[in-house]
Amino acid sequence: MSTDTVIRTDGLVKDYGRGGTAVRALDRVDLEVQRGEVFGFLGPNGAGKSTLIRILLDLLRPSEGRAEVFGVAPRAGGPSLRARIGYLPGELAMSARTTAQDLLEHYARLRGGAGADRIAPLAERFGLDPTRPVRTLSKGNKQKVGVIQAFMHRPELLVLDEPTSGLDPLLQREFLTLVEEARDDGATVFMSSHVLSEVEQVAERVAIIRQGRIVDLDDVATLRHHAGQHVELTFDTAVDPAAVAALPGVEDVEVEGTTLRCLLRGEPDALLKHAATHRVVRWHAQDRELEDLFLDHYRVPAEELHTEDEGAADGH
Repeated sequence: MSTDTVIRTDGLVKDYGRGGTAVRALDRVDLEVQRGEVFGFLGPNGAGKSTLIRILLDLLRPSEGRAEVFGVAPRAGGPSLRARIGYLPGELAMSARTTAQDLLEHYARLRGGAGADRIAPLAERFGLDPTRPVRTLSKGNKQKVGVIQAFMHRPELLVLDEPTSGLDPLLQREFLTLVEEARDDGATVFMSSHVLSEVEQVAERVAIIRQGRIVDLDDVATLRHHAGQHVELTFDTAVDPAAVAALPGVEDVEVEGTTLRCLLRGEPDALLKHAATHRVVRWHAQDRELEDLFLDHYRVPAEELHTEDEGAADGH
């Protein structure tokens, strides 16, 4: 494993249950996350995101395959490995009678005092009253406590599971700024979410997971390119939609009178050359959002997903 590789999984499998009742939460997941990058891990609830995170933190053990963090298996890393990680779980179980301040100071003591000096400025930044008992806090304020404890000791690796859940839009933006600052300080960020828009703002690379399998993995710009464009062409006379549908990269052709609409993935050269054989009176193209690509993967029937080429399914 390269010294620049912070997270690595090879053929990672996690089954819940045994025999015929077993449910496969992760299905041969291969990932590498490099030092200093923000890596987005996307999928809806139940796709396998939290299961992978719990394996990386040694909260679960894999059924097959291997996971490494900073070059060691999570189980072997022990407390010294955990001290290098800041973790924000997807569901915060906070019912302590102590105040938020006391709880955060407790986390600092567990880390040898690291981060104690950042409690106050981070609490002020996120508008948290640290004197209030944790059990009286709203979901959003508990999430603020979770964010502060994850970031306050300046960890080398941040593992964030649905990190903006419960935060209002202004604080979501503040959180993303905090992620950017951590990255600029050299931290690696592994950020799991089902909200593509926020991940897209800060991530260099994104993996999309469906039913425990990686169905796409690339840098954000390339994934946007895969998402394609909505193209609308209006001609002076009707054109043959079948001829357009046969062009490379063209999908979902629809014709209404002399107007043709389609989805274009990749270069527009073939479509433009074909259109030029007719008289075009209007042309419009609109980039699709990364969200659209995400939805594309979730529209594919599961049986088709599992018959795809293994290399393509794993994003290589």
